[in-house]
Amino acid sequence: MSVQIRPVGAADLPLLERIENEADTLLVDLLQPDQWHPAPTSAERLANGGIILVAEGEAQTVVGFVHIIEFDGGAHLEQVSVLPAFGGRGIGRALIKAAKDAARRARYARLTLRTSADVPWNAPFYACAGFAIEVPSGDVHRMLVETETRLGLDRFGRCVQMGVDLPR
Repeated sequence: MSVQIRPVGAADLPLLERIENEADTLLVDLLQPDQWHPAPTSAERLANGGIILVAEGEAQTVVGFVHIIEFDGGAHLEQVSVLPAFGGRGIGRALIKAAKDAARRARYARLTLRTSADVPWNAPFYACAGFAIEVPSGDVHRMLVETETRLGLDRFGRCVQMGVDLPR
């Protein structure tokens, strides 16, 4: 399936929450948590600022998105979600490539993320996209580790930080 990656539009915003919640069903089915926090609302996502790109499929249907936020002067991949019905078609890879390109155009030297080390569509997927596991070094990255610990996410497996350089 060919997709067009483009900046999010106002009409797309209500779709992002549904896309993330549907994509999260894959994690919920795998990890079987007692509870799972819903995706942020459009207003919450916009309040984080950053760059949001959507993957648009046939008939201008939005089937996925990526959200990059800025902190500590760097770019951080906050979320990548693709509707499960469209999984395995290269849409996630296209979104990651577009995210790296957008971060580079915004003059960031690196792009980081936090993810599960053992979920096949998480760390192994990002490694194939050029990301490497690294030690959290900035204050915000360390705060993310503390938040994961406080929420007890380690009971679902090891979380890692990954990063990729964005050469000009």
